[in-house]
Amino acid sequence: MTGEPNTRLSDLFGLAGWSKGELARMVNRQAAAMGHPQLATDTSRVRRWIDMGESPRDPVPKVLAALFTERLGRVVTIEDLGFGRRGRVGKRREAGTQDNPDGLPWAPERTAAVLTEFTGMDLMLNRRGLVSAGAALAAGSTITGPMHDWLHSDPVLAADAPRIDDPLHADPAGFDRYEAAPIGSDEIEALERSVEVFRAWDASRGGGLQRKAVVGQLNEVGGMLAYRHPDHLQRRLWGVAANLAVLAGWMSHDIGLEPTAQKYFVIAAHAAREGGDRPRAGEALSRAARQMVHLGRPDDALDLMKLAKSGSGDLVLPRTQAMLYTIEAWAQASMGRGQAMRRTLGMAEELFTSDKSDVPPPSWMQMFDEADLHGMQALAFRTLAEHEPSAAVVAQRHAKQALELRVGGRQRSKIFDYISLASACFIADDPEQADRYARLALVTMGETSSHRTWDRLREMYRLTGQFAGYAKIEDLREEIKLSLPQSSIIKQPRRSSQI
Repeated sequence: MTGEPNTRLSDLFGLAGWSKGELARMVNRQAAAMGHPQLATDTSRVRRWIDMGESPRDPVPKVLAALFTERLGRVVTIEDLGFGRRGRVGKRREAGTQDNPDGLPWAPERTAAVLTEFTGMDLMLNRRGLVSAGAALAAGSTITGPMHDWLHSDPVLAADAPRIDDPLHADPAGFDRYEAAPIGSDEIEALERSVEVFRAWDASRGGGLQRKAVVGQLNEVGGMLAYRHPDHLQRRLWGVAANLAVLAGWMSHDIGLEPTAQKYFVIAAHAAREGGDRPRAGEALSRAARQMVHLGRPDDALDLMKLAKSGSGDLVLPRTQAMLYTIEAWAQASMGRGQAMRRTLGMAEELFTSDKSDVPPPSWMQMFDEADLHGMQALAFRTLAEHEPSAAVVAQRHAKQALELRVGGRQRSKIFDYISLASACFIADDPEQADRYARLALVTMGETSSHRTWDRLREMYRLTGQFAGYAKIEDLREEIKLSLPQSSIIKQPRRSSQI
């Protein structure tokens, strides 16, 4: 007991709208349903949790997490409730403070437990059809501060780490936990192939349709990680976890589940680093940065990109570095920093062309090719055009190059290119060409399930306003309205710059 109020629990309690007596009764009922009929909680004990900072004994934190998850319609973890974990290894001095409420970074056993608990809660929400995203995103500095030194160091070698006799040493986590058992290289190879299938589907159709399958696969991998495998297999399993967590995060971002997406990106960075793949950890953080730019928080994105670039280590390939620089340039463009953006994109081009391809790129970088380089340049210049209209012409050139280079299976990327191109044409006062490219985007939008696509379409719709007197553009505006779900065109833009 700290003697201080548990502000995190208090805030969630206020959102839930329960009385303390109601919560006590629900804890007892839920605990009994989970196999703990002896648990007896009362109003005074709930008051001590909230007002005095008392930490309840197991299994109460898990029970509370389940109750708040179902009530609020979003994943609520034990850390979200302000409760620490017993037996956390390698806990930093600042862990659990207001500046670092999630106790980052996590030890390997803790990462596996967080992964399994979080995915279990996420699946529970999927079953109930709850998709609310009403939670706050952590600031970039909240993630980068505590993780900086940890990401720049190498994981403790397994030979030097304390051996744990019990393979289930990791904290019990969540529900429907996969029963830990040894697996071999054939099983891991099958998991790695499944990642490629999910990745290709996401690139083609968007994240909505396969997200639950990815989360379910990740949940099982979390359980597998609780068993101590030989080092070479454990590293590969951490790699699978990192790849699946990035996909789960990207798919969640793609359908507007922003706090959920951010949590998966942090989980992915932990998993990649535990597997000894620091470049992968950096790429996971760069996804969180892209999310921040999309949401109009480029300053947080730049914080994350600084750690993503420096924490990727010496083995990062030039093409990976180029990809990281394009994201940084996009953030700079959204802040109107044209000179810095151009300089950063210049470095990205140099790095991309310097890659001799003598080292095969990792599987997670195979989606970033020359078309993607031009696509990101088009997006950056189109974003800058909100501040410097002359940048729209350059944006058009890069978008056209990206479209020429796109191959099959990248439908969502093509839509983004068309929207960037049409938006740049609107800014350049060329409504005829803008109308043409906007309609090409609309033709294929029905084949994807991407909220990000709708967000960008809304931004393009805003640009059509200055040409509302043109008959052709009036027709286009009506078609855009029909393409957006439930006339969401009336929603106010979430940001002032292009996403």
